[in-house]
Amino acid sequence: MRTWLINAWYVAGFSDELEGSGFVSRKFLNLPVLMFRRSSGDLVALEDKCPHRLLPLSFGRRVEDEIECGYHGMRFGSSGKCTLAPGQDQIPSAACVKTYPLVERHKLLWIWLGDSDKADEQLIPDIHWNDHPDWTPSRGYHYVKTDFRLSVDNLMDLGHESWVHLKTIGQKDEECIPSYPVSVSIENGYQIRAHREMPNIDAPPFFAMVLDYEGKINRWQTAISSAPSICMTDFGVYPVGESPGGAYRSHVCHLLTPETENTTHYFWSVARNKRLNEDRLTRDICKGISDTFDEDAVVLEMQQRMVNLYGKDVPYVAMKVDEAPIRARRMLAELVAKEMTDPTFIHKPQLIIEDTTPLLSMSQ
Repeated sequence: MRTWLINAWYVAGFSDELEGSGFVSRKFLNLPVLMFRRSSGDLVALEDKCPHRLLPLSFGRRVEDEIECGYHGMRFGSSGKCTLAPGQDQIPSAACVKTYPLVERHKLLWIWLGDSDKADEQLIPDIHWNDHPDWTPSRGYHYVKTDFRLSVDNLMDLGHESWVHLKTIGQKDEECIPSYPVSVSIENGYQIRAHREMPNIDAPPFFAMVLDYEGKINRWQTAISSAPSICMTDFGVYPVGESPGGAYRSHVCHLLTPETENTTHYFWSVARNKRLNEDRLTRDICKGISDTFDEDAVVLEMQQRMVNLYGKDVPYVAMKVDEAPIRARRMLAELVAKEMTDPTFIHKPQLIIEDTTPLLSMSQ
């Protein structure tokens, strides 16, 4: 059974990747795509395949606002139609390339790989923190050799931080994260939330850095999964004895786009509400988050090899920490089944994130 939705918006990259006169080629949902920005500023996404002898168009070159195949010099415009067939006057009517809707929103590129007639821009998730004066983002990208669903599992089960991320964001020993209860809920119809509060704990290295504080802190975090493949970690931290209203807040957007069944484009953005103009902090957060996701990648890629070896999805044995990941998987499977059986079905994601706050006062 297919594991992803086709009629949905996926992140294809960051807007600044298409600056200049070049192009970017990537594969999404097993489909090779070539993207560029025309001299007018309009965005173009073409199937990265010459219809003549199937050479990837990305092997060729860009000539003004057209792509020239590197095999026989056929050129294709932004509409996908062939404009030049060297050595002949008549251009074959079948010489055209499939195009895909490509939209720029919140400094991200969003692509629709399904039925283009259903590509409603109103369905693009609202991730305004990535481009908003009240927030400063740190952004990055990881290429992960794993099924995107394993990444969703990982992001919805933050209990693993106490073993995988002790050098960055994890709590250890008696403060290990699974020791604090998690509340799992379904909101907006197709949105899973897993909320956890950790009062009066030692500040892990990453949080000590962003707070510039070494003492005891209060911490809360909410892991959110929104189909088809976007997760968000909303967290807040502040020194014990201070008000949660002054907490350092961050929206960590995990923008997962399947490349193949076993590989994933992992675009991420970490938007903060404090120390907005400190460029060094922006760079330090990039480094800290990149190190954290590197730690995840090691685990996920080993896990993927074992799934491939044994031919069965995880978990083999379920634990309490698996509630949110299991619900997210079931919800996605339900949506995919609806799309496969009902040609009129379109998943309409709600606003992914609202600000979350502690359920209990942790200011003591």
